[in-house]
Amino acid sequence: MMGHRPERPVGPDVWSTCRELIPAGSVYAFLADHRDELFPEEMFADLYAATDGRPSIPPQMLACVLVLQALLHHSDPEAALAVRCDLRWKAACGLGLQDRGFDPSLLVYFRQRLRRSGDPNRIFARVSRLAAGSGALRGRTRRVLDSAVLDDAVATQDTITQLIAAIRRAGRQVPGAAQVIAGHCHATDYTEAGKPAIAWNDATARQELVSGLVTDALTVVAAFETAALAGELDETAGQALALLALVAGQDVEPAEGSDGTDGRWRIARKVATDRVISTVDAQARHVHKTVHHRQDGYKAHVVIEPDTGLFTGVRLTMATGAGNHEAVVGVDLLAEPPAEPPAEPPADPPAGPATFEVLGDTAYGTGDARAALAAAGHFVIFKPAPLRPAVPGGFTIDDFHVDEAAGTVTCPADVTRRLTAARSVTFGAACRSCPFRQRCTTSKNGRSLQVHPHDALLRQARHAWATDPGLTATYRQHRPMVERSIAWLIGADGGARKLRYRGVQRNNLWLHLRAAALNLRRLINLGLTPTQGTWALQPATG
Repeated sequence: MMGHRPERPVGPDVWSTCRELIPAGSVYAFLADHRDELFPEEMFADLYAATDGRPSIPPQMLACVLVLQALLHHSDPEAALAVRCDLRWKAACGLGLQDRGFDPSLLVYFRQRLRRSGDPNRIFARVSRLAAGSGALRGRTRRVLDSAVLDDAVATQDTITQLIAAIRRAGRQVPGAAQVIAGHCHATDYTEAGKPAIAWNDATARQELVSGLVTDALTVVAAFETAALAGELDETAGQALALLALVAGQDVEPAEGSDGTDGRWRIARKVATDRVISTVDAQARHVHKTVHHRQDGYKAHVVIEPDTGLFTGVRLTMATGAGNHEAVVGVDLLAEPPAEPPAEPPADPPAGPATFEVLGDTAYGTGDARAALAAAGHFVIFKPAPLRPAVPGGFTIDDFHVDEAAGTVTCPADVTRRLTAARSVTFGAACRSCPFRQRCTTSKNGRSLQVHPHDALLRQARHAWATDPGLTATYRQHRPMVERSIAWLIGADGGARKLRYRGVQRNNLWLHLRAAALNLRRLINLGLTPTQGTWALQPATG
């Protein structure tokens, strides 16, 4: 049952008695003054039973703690200790001086309630409506798409560790698997913690261990394959078995001279696509923003209004996969309806127009993204990806003329070939005596091209970027504020780059809380002030 704010605090009210000690213009002071307006009780009513049960801690108080926790990137014990001992937190939450706070586990339960509700990101949405009602986004016709890689909360595991952990997990979670493992799996003692005691500097011993572990894993999977296909396993057991099958196949290959049927395996000499890097967090992935900068974790996708630095949309996804690419997620975030001011007090017009001038780096400049945004009425300023000629300094695809109407491609030597149904073209024998061959291709079969379905749109973008200085000037003008917003997101010391939770769902909730807290702080710094029952930005004076 939802608890309500007590009529009297425990001890002297901190905000009333210690107001001069709380930094003016801070998030603490704002929450102390406007907590009930920002987070009214009815906002959380659906999270609790109507009448039954013991009253909870008031949800407005927990919402304030989540905002401050996300802003300062505190752990649950650190946040609970701050509520107990820090005057600023007590004032923000409306507590008395002698209030002892609550156990840190309550934050876990409250986040769980939010995560399982129909509106898990309601706190971010509430702050977004506050921004819309204040007029902070009124007339702001520009949005920037960007992303940041956030480190996962677990250690990356090697192949042997993952195999052993996945077999142990199956033994715990799949009914009957423990008996199968005890009777038929002998590569190691799966009841003992840690890695097996072998001569790790002996290549033969390592390969024998890998072979044994893979054989054991396949034995367990085969034992329950029929039950899994018949739907006889519950969700937890099915996931454990699927993870075991995935781990057993992603990092190994048959040993030299083997096809795998003789039980001889070795660690593969390649990295599997979309590789699971930990059985503890099966959704974490290897990712790199640049060729030289590689991390393990997730991607935080953001939409930023560059004049104010406010986050108008955020989403956390796995770091790999076609559906998690920056261009795909960015287009999807822009398609979400903008936050509107609350109906009471009377609302202003919707924040900003329906279409925007959209900026982004090369990751967003795919043909599909450009076409989707143009179809939605947006004006796109994406930095085009550089073309890579087949021969250094030679011809690029822009030196070939594509006639979409005729379905043909003409090369720099004026040779024309037809596009195939798969939009590929090969010039073949025409390249043998071509005077431009050294500038065009090194292939003995002649130059070939794969023409993108949105080739014309991509060519137009590259030409505009090269010839219109206004596009590059606009892009460079608004990058600094965007970089600053990203810096706020990951923290001044990079501390918020390290996630505290496992899995997309939990970390996505954290990302929305973090963005809500940063937006609230930014609005306060911009002069957010209550005015005649509504909110407005009052420029600083003096």
